[in-house]
Amino acid sequence: MKICSFGLPGAERAGIVGPDGGMRDVSSVVPRWTTEHLVPGGLAMLESVDASALPEVDPAIRIGVPYSGMSKYVCIGLNYSDHAAESGLTVPSEPLVFLKAPSAICGPNDDTIMPVGSSKLDWEVELGVVIGSVARNVTQDAALNHVFGYCLLNDVSERAFQMQSSQWDKGKGCDTFGPIGPWVATRDEIADPQNVDLWLDVNGKRMQTGNTRTMIFNVSEIVSYLSRYMTLMPGDVIATGTPPGVGMGIRPEPVYLSEGDIVELGAPGLGQQRQRILRRN
Repeated sequence: MKICSFGLPGAERAGIVGPDGGMRDVSSVVPRWTTEHLVPGGLAMLESVDASALPEVDPAIRIGVPYSGMSKYVCIGLNYSDHAAESGLTVPSEPLVFLKAPSAICGPNDDTIMPVGSSKLDWEVELGVVIGSVARNVTQDAALNHVFGYCLLNDVSERAFQMQSSQWDKGKGCDTFGPIGPWVATRDEIADPQNVDLWLDVNGKRMQTGNTRTMIFNVSEIVSYLSRYMTLMPGDVIATGTPPGVGMGIRPEPVYLSEGDIVELGAPGLGQQRQRILRRN
C-alpha cells in the first residue's frame, strides 16, 4: 500500500495511491494519517476497502507530507563512497549521523526557500526509511522488522552553512529543506531496499543517477546502529545518504541552485518530487 496526504498545509486529508496510480481519498475512513497508523495493524481499517471505489483526488491539488507526528528526522552522511570522493571527504568508518529540524519538513512539491545569506544551495536525492515500531538496540537481522516502509527524500543542503563548522545541522535543517513523499510505500511494496534506482534533474538536466546497492552502510545496518543511540519511534524518518552528482562535487567548478531553478527527483515505486527554488524576501 502507498499512503499519501493532500490539501493545504495543516489541513491535509488521508489518501492512498490507487490501482491506476492516482490518489484516492480515504478521509471517510481515516481523516488524516498519523504515526498511529504506521504501527503493525495500523492500516487494518483499509483491508476491506475497495480502492477503486474511493473518490479520486484532483491531480492539481497540493500533496502534503504523507503523515503527521514524526518525532525525528535522522540523516546519514557520506553513505556512498563515490559521493564522499566527489565531496573531498574521507569515507566514514561508521555511519555519520546528523538531524534535520522538524520545521524543515514539507510536502514533496512545495517550494524550496533559500534562507537569508544562502549562496551554495545544493540537492541530494535519497531513499527514506520510515520506522513502524519502536526500535531500541535492535540487531541487524531484526532491523527491517521495525520498518514501516520507504519514501523519496531530497536532503536539501546549504553548503556554505554546512561547512562553517563540524556540525552539519545548520546547513541541513533550514525551513523547507526536508521534502518528503509523495507517498510512503509499505515495506512489502519495495522488494529490496538495496536495489532502488535514484535520479535527480536540475532544470531538466540529469545530475544524479544511482542505486542503493552502492551504499556503504545498508538499511539494516543503519537502523540497528541508530537504535543503539536513540530510540526510534513509529514515524521517524531516516535519510540514508545520496549517490554522486551533487552540485558541490561538480568539477572544475561546483554548481549551486539559484532562484527560479526547478529540481525534480524520483525512484521507481516511490514516485517523484518537484521543487521550485525561491529566495526568502
